[in-house]
Amino acid sequence: MSERKKIGFLNFGHWSSAPGSRTPDPGATLTQTIEMAVAAEEAGMDGAWVRSHHFQHMISSPFPLLAAMGAVTRTIALGTGVIDLRYENPLYMAEEAATTDLISGGRLQLGISRGSPEAARDGQHQFGYEVEDGQSWSDLAQERGRRFRQAISGGMIAEADPNSGWAPPGQDMLPIQPQSRGLVNRIWWGSGTIASGVRAARQGYNLLSSTLLLQDDGRPFHVQQADQIAQYRAAYAESGHTTGGMTAVTRSVFPIVSAEDDRYFGGRKEARDSFGHLEGGRARSGPTYSGTPDEVADLLRGDEAVQAADWVLLANPNQLGVEYNTHLFAQWAGLARVLGWQ
Repeated sequence: MSERKKIGFLNFGHWSSAPGSRTPDPGATLTQTIEMAVAAEEAGMDGAWVRSHHFQHMISSPFPLLAAMGAVTRTIALGTGVIDLRYENPLYMAEEAATTDLISGGRLQLGISRGSPEAARDGQHQFGYEVEDGQSWSDLAQERGRRFRQAISGGMIAEADPNSGWAPPGQDMLPIQPQSRGLVNRIWWGSGTIASGVRAARQGYNLLSSTLLLQDDGRPFHVQQADQIAQYRAAYAESGHTTGGMTAVTRSVFPIVSAEDDRYFGGRKEARDSFGHLEGGRARSGPTYSGTPDEVADLLRGDEAVQAADWVLLANPNQLGVEYNTHLFAQWAGLARVLGWQ
């Protein structure tokens, strides 16, 4: 665990025309997310992370958005949680990621994974991607992650054409361009099980623990997640890698300090984890932490995974708009100071 725990927002990027929504369309969501990154930086937060989903009223193409966020901020880290590799060309993504990282001055924290359940049944097919016989989407995502990291690490990718005036003289192979030094150290694998967390450690990724843990064994969510972090760290220590080692968890946290807070979140206290079934197995997600600042601080102190993680990402209600989220960022930054994280 780092000496200074970092906090960031995780923006789900919803838009809808429902009553009360401040994000009636995708343009509002995108421009307001940029404004929220500025507000979070001014509040003293460490990160502005966005989720990515296809065929839904949510952010689907994070790199232009992250580049825009990077152009108007100076210190805040910019992350994804997560990019679904089933939809990605790993070399084109490497070019986009390096470009975005350079625009932001090396602040990209890029979460990737096999992805989560989605709205489209044939989404990858429509993007032109298929799995081969005997191959799973998980296998394909692993291969694309390896290829992506090879490319952003300066690996030689394409054969140089000696008859081209553009090929450097005497160079047989070419890397993708641009390159952004150090980006490989800021790649996170989204993991919903202990086994996938251990695998991420062995491959040299940082660990972005999912908001939904699969293979639920009956223990409280935060205890299972703390176990995932501990086993990840043990495997990483044995791996010999130097490109990972950081861990992050996400929580829903709403300090109640105003009538507006109480109206939105005063009735959303959840004393217990939530349960469901996903991909043929039992799944578990954690409670919402809502109450006075002191009550919320006590809940976070008692959360084993929050205490263990290097990053705590806080799910922000983007549809409530920039003004309300700016207020929320200030409350979160205050909590971090009370807890000794900053």
